This record gives sequence, structure tokens and C-alpha cells, in this order.
Amino acid sequence: MPSDYPSSDNPFEALSEESDDARWAFGTGFDDPLAGIDPSVPDGVDRGALAAYCLMLGDDALVMSHRLQEWCTHAPELEEEVALANIALDLLGQARLLLARAGVAEDKGRGEDDLAYFRDASDFRNVGLAEVENGDFAHSTVRLLLFATWRLALLDRLTTSRDPVLAAIAAKGVKEVAYHRDHAALWTVRLGDGTDLSHERAQLALDDLWPHTGELFTAHEVERLLADAGVAVDPAGVHAEFDAVLDEVLSRATLRRPEPVPAHLAGRDGAHSPALAGLLTEMQSLARDHPGAAW
Repeated sequence: MPSDYPSSDNPFEALSEESDDARWAFGTGFDDPLAGIDPSVPDGVDRGALAAYCLMLGDDALVMSHRLQEWCTHAPELEEEVALANIALDLLGQARLLLARAGVAEDKGRGEDDLAYFRDASDFRNVGLAEVENGDFAHSTVRLLLFATWRLALLDRLTTSRDPVLAAIAAKGVKEVAYHRDHAALWTVRLGDGTDLSHERAQLALDDLWPHTGELFTAHEVERLLADAGVAVDPAGVHAEFDAVLDEVLSRATLRRPEPVPAHLAGRDGAHSPALAGLLTEMQSLARDHPGAAW
């Protein structure tokens, strides 16, 4: 933490201490998330494609993080509220790193805040699964299971990316998302193999969310290009791992796996449901109403 930040053994006293940094707020920091890392783009790697790929992964994390944050004060028990908040913060941290990397790669003077707060829905590249509105607790639990199982498989393979920055981000993310997946799996089993009502809600959630899984394994042209260059991961290559994990969890949860659905690509090309626009209106409102403000 910078030396001009308040410091105190008592965090409540620290709130009232003077600081030369007008932006200081308790519990926050404004450092460049890529500080200390060489941001150079490897030779032979298309900068535009790398930026687009980091936007895809960063937008996935940012949008999913916001959906999980919406559970604050609404979770069924305090322990779960803390867990969901921590998972959301993990994903927000991943989003910061990936959007910062995208800004450096595209070299247009945009930083993480510009990319998070000043793009419209059609400019976002997240998968549709992340933006679906929250339903009940079972719905969000099953969505997290699907999302984290897929993302963990991607990040695990990205740890060997030719882009050292992307590889480092993935290595950190693997540890976080492994917990996300296991947490969601335990809750899915608890709900699916619980009461008749909890089982019914978990099955309805799975049936509702399953059509969004086809997009997860359909490679975008950017992903194919960078996969051939050893930078990205072809998502089709993680389908078998996803299936194996889901089969195990759903079997323990006594849930029926839905029938396969045709894959369709939408979010990666900027086609989204109205749910994303609503999410962004809430998430971006303060930054857009007071651009450049510090507090």
C-alpha cells in the first residue's frame, strides 16, 4: 500500500485519518493491477486478437461477479452470503487483471475502468450464461457450477499460454475458481439430494440454464487464431472435462442431465439479452454520471 495511505492498527480510526490521496477509501486500492509485470506482447502475437481475447475472459468475470454481488443481503444464511461475496470479489479481481491486459494489448489509451464503465452492452464479449438474471438460490448455485467448471478448465490450460501475463493471471485464477466450482458442487448436491422442493428447484434451474452451455464450447475466430499461436485455449477442448465433472456432481445430486442443445454463438460477437443492458445500467451509472470523479 502506498506510504501516503492511512495506517492504523484500528481500521475505524484509520477512517478519520488524513490522507494526501483524495481517492482513498477504506478497504480499497487504486494501484495498477499489472504493476511490476512486464506487459510486452510476445513477438508474433496479434495485439488486437489478444486484446479481444482478454476482453472475453474479463467480461465473463466482471458480469458474473456483478450477478453474485446481487446476492448480498439476500442469501439464505450469513455464511453463504460471505462466501458468495468472496467469490464475487475473486472474479472482480480477475476482471481487473484481464481488462487491464486488454487495454495494454490494444494500445489505445484505455484502462480497466474505461473498459468496465464506458462500453455499451453491444461492446461486451461475455458469454450469455454470465448475464442471465438471478433466479432463486438454486438457479444461481447451478449457474455458478456450470460457469466455474468451464472456467476452471480454461484457466488451467491457460497457465501455459505463450503470453506470460495471461499465464500468470490464469495461474492465480485456477486456485480461486477451483474453490468456486467445489463450493457450487457441494451446494448443488445438497439441494438436488435434499427435499422434494429443493430437488425440484435445482432441476428447474439446470433445465433453464442448460441451453446457454452450447456457447461455452464453440470457438470464436479470435480463440482459434490465438489457440494456433499457443496463446489461447480452444474451448471445444475442455468439453470432455466439463462433462466428466458435471456427470459426477449431477449423479450425486440425483439430477437429470438435460438433453444436448445446438451450440450457438452470441455473446462473443456482442449479441446479448436485455438482461445485460439492465446490469450495466446499474453497474456503470455512478462512473457515467460523474466521469473522472475521485472519492
